[in-house]
This record gives sequence, structure tokens and C-alpha cells, in this order.
Amino acid sequence: MQIKQPKEPDTRRLFFALWPTNSVRRALAEIARGISCGGKPVPVGNFHVTLVFLGPVDTMRQDCVERIATEISDVGPFHLRLDRLGSFARAGIVWSGTTNTSPGLISLVTKLNQGLADCGFQPERRAFTTHVTLFRKADKWVENIPHDPVEWPITDFCLVESSTLPTGARYRVLHRWQLGNSQRKKVGSTHSLSSGNG
Repeated sequence: MQIKQPKEPDTRRLFFALWPTNSVRRALAEIARGISCGGKPVPVGNFHVTLVFLGPVDTMRQDCVERIATEISDVGPFHLRLDRLGSFARAGIVWSGTTNTSPGLISLVTKLNQGLADCGFQPERRAFTTHVTLFRKADKWVENIPHDPVEWPITDFCLVESSTLPTGARYRVLHRWQLGNSQRKKVGSTHSLSSGNG
């Protein structure tokens, strides 16, 4: 008689993110067109700021994750100004980021990490760097180069699922939380990605 092995729990690869408006995407795309770094450009529809990367998450932990997000939604709206280029050389990434990190963003990321510890997640030890990835697999690096400012009002944050496909990764926004209240918006838009999670 065969002994049935316990079934592995179904998981989703999740992360929290800021999802840009179309006008922010267009402005970043214009900046990316002026960059020569030998890398693969990230499609405009895939631009985002990763707040906290969670990795594989089962249903029970996802419920905990969503509860934490709802509980910290008292963080008010804030503003980002993307105004400089930088690189993560080891990862081959070129990005647009901020000279000065918004206190509202710091508060949101801090509260997410603190709350997620109650769901069994280890807090991120690396310093948080506000960035939107513009290129992957770059072989030329840019360091702290100013660009025309892109103004981005932040009114919500998202829980996003990442799936790996033969053509690359696909991102799907699962839930959206309005900043300044505890009401969660459920959405189902799907965004195709070339690769990666950051």
C-alpha cells in the first residue's frame, strides 16, 4: 500500500507595490528612451515600486497579509518625486529613484514590515531604496545622475502576484488599498512583465 504524501499547500508569489498612473508611466518611458546602458528595457506597463517582497505565500498567510494591509491603511496619501538614475550593478538593473525619500513612504514600508512579522515574515534587512526598474541585464551603470523630475501623487498601494511564464513574468494586481482609510478595493487587472520582481 502506498502512503500518501502530504499535499504541498498552494502558494502565490506576492509582493506589495506602488502602481503608477499612466501619466507617470509615460514620463518614465520618455526618460528611459534617453538611457544607453546595454540592457533590456522594462515594458512601460510593468513599471512599479516594490514596497515589500513576500515570496511564495499560501492561502492562510495571504489572509494574514491582507489583514495587516487593511490595519495600516491609516497612512495618509503622500508624494514621490522621481528625479535621479541609479543602478544595482550585481543585478544588472538601472532604475529611476528619489533624491529625498518621502516620510509617508518610509512610514508605509515600516508599518508593512512590522505588521508582516506577525504573519511569520522576516523583516527586510537591506535599506529601502525607492526605485522604478527601467532596464534589466544592463552592462553599463549609472550612478546618481539627475533627470527631469517625475511627480507622482500616491493615493493607494497594491498586493501583486508574480507568475513566471515562458515569455517572462506576469504581474497581476490582486488588491488595492486606499491610503487614509481602511477600505480595500478589489481589482483584477493583469500586467505582463519581462522578468523579475523589483
